Amino acid sequence: MARTILPFGPQHPVLPEPIHLTLEVEDEIVKSAVPALGYVHRGLEKLCEIRDFNQMIQIVERVCGICSKIHAMCYCQGLEELMDVEVPRRAKYLRVIWSELHRIHSHLLWIGLFADSFGFESLFMQCWRIRERIMDINEATTGNRVVVSVNVVGGVRRDLSKEHQTWIGEQLKLVEKEVLALKSTIVSDYTVKRRTQGKGVLTKEAAHQLGAVGPVLRASGWAQDARMLGYAAFDELEFAPVVEYDGDCYARLAVRFREVLQSVDLVRQALSRLPEGDINVPVKGKPKGEVMTRVEQPRGELFYYIKGNDTKNLDRLRIRTPTFANIPPLLAMLPGIELADVPVVVLSIDPCISCTER
Repeated sequence: MARTILPFGPQHPVLPEPIHLTLEVEDEIVKSAVPALGYVHRGLEKLCEIRDFNQMIQIVERVCGICSKIHAMCYCQGLEELMDVEVPRRAKYLRVIWSELHRIHSHLLWIGLFADSFGFESLFMQCWRIRERIMDINEATTGNRVVVSVNVVGGVRRDLSKEHQTWIGEQLKLVEKEVLALKSTIVSDYTVKRRTQGKGVLTKEAAHQLGAVGPVLRASGWAQDARMLGYAAFDELEFAPVVEYDGDCYARLAVRFREVLQSVDLVRQALSRLPEGDINVPVKGKPKGEVMTRVEQPRGELFYYIKGNDTKNLDRLRIRTPTFANIPPLLAMLPGIELADVPVVVLSIDPCISCTER
C-alpha cells in the first residue's frame, strides 16, 4: 500500500503551538514522524551579550509566559551561586508559593487544551474557569496575571501581607473543591478514556533512554522530580513525586491532574510555615565563573548554564527546556497510532515551542 507524506503544523486548528511534523501515513496509521524546529526562533540567549545580568531576568521570563516565574527563579539561583549570595528564608518560601501557583495554572490550562483536542469542550471551559482564580491571585499579589516579575538576584521584590495569605488560602479551598468536582469526569468518563488510554504509549525503558522529563517521565513509572533537589524551600516541605505507570496519554493526564492538588498542598504548607524576615538582600559585585542550575517546570526539568566574566554582561547563557527534552520521546510515541490521534498525543507532552526555540 502506498504511503502518504502529510505536513502537521505549524498551524493546526487544535494545536496552539507552532510545532511542525512531517508524517508518513499508511491507511490512516502513522509510520514515521520527522520534526522541523526553528519556526519561531527569537535569539533570546544571544541577548545576554548586550543586556546586563539584571536586565536578563526580564528576558528569560519571556522564554515562556506560562512558567515565567520558574525561568526567572532558575536564572537567579544560578547568579546567586556565582556571586555567593545567601537568599533570605522568607524569600525562598515566597518563591515556592508563586512557583506552585504557576504550576497549578499551567496544568489547568493544559488539561483544558487537552480536552479540547478530543472534542470535550465543556471540560475545557471548566478547567479554564477554575484557572481564573489562580490568575486573580497572581494579579493581586504581583500586579500581573502571567509574567509576574517577582524574582531578583538575592530574593524577591514583593511580599505577601497577612490579608493576602488568608485570601490565598480561601481561594485555594475553592480551587481544590472545584478541581475535585472534575475528578470523576477526568478519571472515569468514557470519552476521556476512549481517546487517551493506550494512545501514545512510552515504556519505562524508552522514557529513560530517550531522556523524557517531567510528567511525561513520571507517567512512565519514574519517580524523578527536580524539586527533590531541595532548591528554594522545597527541602523544608513534605513532597513526593506523582507517578503513574501505564505511560500513555491517560497516565500523563492523571499525573498532571494529581499535581494540581499536590501544588495546592505545597502552597498551603509554604503559607503555614512562612518565616518572618527580609525578602531580599543587597547584591554587590558581578558574576564570575560558570554554573549549572536545575528546577522543575510544569513541563519538566529546566536546565540553565550561566558563564560570567566579572562584568555586567554574561559570556554565555544556555537554556535546555523540558519540551526540547520531550521531543525525542514524542517521536517514539507517534508511529503506530491513528492519524486522528496525532493532536492528542502531541498535546500529551504539553509542548511549548517558544520555550524550545527561544
